[in-house]
Amino acid sequence: MMRIIVLLTLILPLISQGYSKSISCANHCGEEFDGQNPCYCNTKCEDDNSCEGGESLSRVSDSEIQAVSESLYALDSNRATASELIIDPQVLIPNSESNDKKDLSPHPLFRYVNEASLFSKPTYAALVALLDNYEKKTGVTESFSPAEVQEQEDFLKQTMKNTELGRELYAFLHTKGYYSSWEEFLFDLKMMWFGLYSRNNEKLDSSGFEHIFSGEIKSSKVSGFHNWVRFYLMEKQGLLNYYSHSFDGPWLSYPDVLGMQFMWDGYYKQVGSAIIGSSPEFDLAVYTLCYITRPGKQCHLSLGGKSLPIQTYTWDKTTYGDGKKYIASAYPVTPN
Repeated sequence: MMRIIVLLTLILPLISQGYSKSISCANHCGEEFDGQNPCYCNTKCEDDNSCEGGESLSRVSDSEIQAVSESLYALDSNRATASELIIDPQVLIPNSESNDKKDLSPHPLFRYVNEASLFSKPTYAALVALLDNYEKKTGVTESFSPAEVQEQEDFLKQTMKNTELGRELYAFLHTKGYYSSWEEFLFDLKMMWFGLYSRNNEKLDSSGFEHIFSGEIKSSKVSGFHNWVRFYLMEKQGLLNYYSHSFDGPWLSYPDVLGMQFMWDGYYKQVGSAIIGSSPEFDLAVYTLCYITRPGKQCHLSLGGKSLPIQTYTWDKTTYGDGKKYIASAYPVTPN
């Protein structure tokens, strides 16, 4: 009994000071990274004050995120060119009118897409192959054939391992201690993006990839749907009607960013933001970068010298591996 009392007198003060999970970052600047430590400070912490206070702060600073996002932007060699993609945004509305459900644009958003040039590229082909594998309404269990599971693996291989952009992302995350090998990285991406969880009726009906790249219908509304290739294909098939946009980013070339209003198969999306003209590997890379380094928060990218906030959300109800969380959503933030 006496031993227990002595142990408690030693442990309780540590817990009360927040040492159970959030050891102070103070005086830890420049330490070698140890994945078992809840506190880590990067080598520039004295410059950016990332070790101030008593919180366990990220091992990646905002300036590092901006630098690597510029690298990814520069490496997006598969982005659409002005001769491959022409859009017609038409009517710009105030954000306050985005829920009026008025079709103010008589023409499709996508005036021209050179499918022969763009969709023949391996990363685009791998994305398109995946998009017909999902039940769009939540509450319906998703099931995948062996061929469809292989399509998931092919998509990750084509976008990440077979592109300079994907290799740059891995090198950055590897240097920061998130992954020790390509195998670990690709396995985690497969779980994070394609692992199934339940949004409705306790059915395994959703994943990060389905929500963000393909889109879902939940409570009679469009949920997710933040990929321009999916938007184009649905519009081409007559299943999507573009209404207007409430935000147009400052970029004069691709990738650009739009905040769009549209009707998809009879269901409305008040503001569906997407990066327009980017390659599939670019979307996957920047959303992954933000989710890993700023999970559940805003992540501030720099693309061509211009700022782009990305909001990510974690799926908190279920986990995979050693308590890791699936990605719930990620999208470009548009001004209110």
